[in-house]
Amino acid sequence: MSVKILENYFGITPQQTIEDGSSVRYMVDNSLYTIIQATHMEQEALIELYEMSEHMAKYGDNKVSTFVPGLNGKFLITHENQDYVLMHNYRFPPSRNKNTGSKLAKFHERGKLIQAPISGANRVGQWKSYWIKRLEQIEKVWSGVIQERTGEEFEKLFIRSFPYYLGLCENAIQYVTDTELDEELTFSDMGTIGHQRFHENVWNKQMEIRSPFDWVFDHPSRDIAEWIRDCYFRNYRSFQPELTQFIRGYESVSPLSGFSWRLVYARLLFPLHYFSCIEDYYLTSSQWTQKQLEERLNRYMRDARDYERFLGSFYHVAGVGYSHFPVIDWLVPS
Repeated sequence: MSVKILENYFGITPQQTIEDGSSVRYMVDNSLYTIIQATHMEQEALIELYEMSEHMAKYGDNKVSTFVPGLNGKFLITHENQDYVLMHNYRFPPSRNKNTGSKLAKFHERGKLIQAPISGANRVGQWKSYWIKRLEQIEKVWSGVIQERTGEEFEKLFIRSFPYYLGLCENAIQYVTDTELDEELTFSDMGTIGHQRFHENVWNKQMEIRSPFDWVFDHPSRDIAEWIRDCYFRNYRSFQPELTQFIRGYESVSPLSGFSWRLVYARLLFPLHYFSCIEDYYLTSSQWTQKQLEERLNRYMRDARDYERFLGSFYHVAGVGYSHFPVIDWLVPS
């Protein structure tokens, strides 16, 4: 069907099909095409992604996916009651720059220059309200689980663990509040094009494609913190060399302000990894996936003390030159 969409609506006949992670891409000469389903996306949201994509391409990011107009001149096409857009990339050899930190900083510097108004995808200054909403939703689920008590192992773990992670969440919200009161903003704190959840594999797949469908508009610290979170949980016993290289790379392009560092810390305090695990469990119908998530939750609980130590000594571990930054007093330093 995808080939039919390419041929009928865009006049493109692919020469080759390539699997790239979970995406299927179609190759014509040195061009890659990716069909994205957009049935449930608001038109305003698509327009913002288009504006961000055009901006990044215009300012020299040659890895960014750009929107392809159909034969009728429109970017959104409808086939069998489903909406689609087509994204284009040029195929490049793998980047010689292996430092994700410096690449991310250059990406952010370009993103700060965007002139188009971004509202739907804008998350600047909204972390606390998003976190509170998310916390309230999970608290409702937790209350329901306590009342029903089916005896499922995951639910036992959830019942036991939630009060602890509720406390971490409240600490994160308060830390953002204190940061906004204590720290001055600098140019480096401008909103930029960033990612919903940035980690090493977002860019390091085979094709190094940067898709606007991964993006939001937010403070740069969002991507930095989420990369650090992923780095820690990928290899929590030996993450420090990778973390140091990433931070040095980022700051070689764009040094971080005190405000930025404290937002990074606040975001690491917020237990997004835990919340995602709980939400994914109740959203999936796959027993195999549920079992994987049960094992993950078990691991988070088992290793919670290690994560406390990481948070307790974060500024030291990250080599941050701001010794006056507050840490949460109940967290155990290494």
